[in-house]
Amino acid sequence: MKKIGILTSGGDAPGLNAAIRGVVKSAKELHNMETVGFYFGFGGLIDNNYTTINETSGLLTKGGTILKTSRIKPFKGEDKDEKIKSILHNYRNHDLSALVIIGGNGTQKTAYNLSKELGLNIITLPKTIDNDISGTDVSFGFSSAVDIATEAIDRVHSTASSHNRVMIVEVMGHKAGWIGLHAGLSSGSDIILLPEIPFSFKKVYEAINKRVEQRKNSTIICVAEGAFSHDEIELLPAELASKRKFRSIGQRLARKIEKHTPYESRLTVLGYVQRGGSPNAFDRNLATILGANVANLIEARNFGNMVGYIDNEAKIVPLIDVAGYLKTVEKDNQGLVAARSIGISFGD
Repeated sequence: MKKIGILTSGGDAPGLNAAIRGVVKSAKELHNMETVGFYFGFGGLIDNNYTTINETSGLLTKGGTILKTSRIKPFKGEDKDEKIKSILHNYRNHDLSALVIIGGNGTQKTAYNLSKELGLNIITLPKTIDNDISGTDVSFGFSSAVDIATEAIDRVHSTASSHNRVMIVEVMGHKAGWIGLHAGLSSGSDIILLPEIPFSFKKVYEAINKRVEQRKNSTIICVAEGAFSHDEIELLPAELASKRKFRSIGQRLARKIEKHTPYESRLTVLGYVQRGGSPNAFDRNLATILGANVANLIEARNFGNMVGYIDNEAKIVPLIDVAGYLKTVEKDNQGLVAARSIGISFGD
């Protein structure tokens, strides 16, 4: 009987358990493979903290990850040689035919290094609510996060209109604004601020005033946590880090709006709410589709790849084309173009 390993690394996201279920069930059903799960990401592989996964009932709808997760990076730190040595030993000691790694950008890079430098048989799956992994149209976890953010902004609308306020909702997205764009567009936000588009506070004030002139008594702003202004581009990295240390972009924005306009402003930071809970139907199906493709790749010894989702199909993507690349919102993105065409301001 072939034996495969599996681990989840990086931040949690809706759909992780559904992906584990897809891998385990298809491996057993198609090729009678046994699956060993390592706890806490690469930490479990280093410490040989594992379990044999036989039961998958209830995993499809369950949030989080039954294998736990961590941000341990084997190729970093003074003890990296020892960590790599332990990984190699445990991989061989378990007599694994392959290791399935589920994670985001950093995890994909580590997976590539394990494949290239240690020669391990690696297959990966793309997981992140940020949707910023190259080589796939969408990552599981993203759709659920957008649903949660959209519902939250929908609920803020009534408070905004009742009090004639500017309501700011800060969503996740440190380097890529996919959640901000999709949640802002689907919730009818009036202003959307993204990391990819440096904004002007003055333009934000103008957009708010324009709505008042149109007799619209409230404004909804959806801002990604990594958004920044033109003024901040000119700051030295140390100054910018110091500025952001004490106030998030949402806090800075709310403070400035109240200082430079006559309107009250209130901030809601969604934070980890976007990553918790049960995955929606799309993410359940996507995680299952991608996970179910892994067993056949292992049987065919087609390693060093990620199973991505391109043009509504599971596709094999070489890890060399994934690792180290960040997928961001481009200026010709259809959602961005549509938002501009209906009058949504991006503060630029």
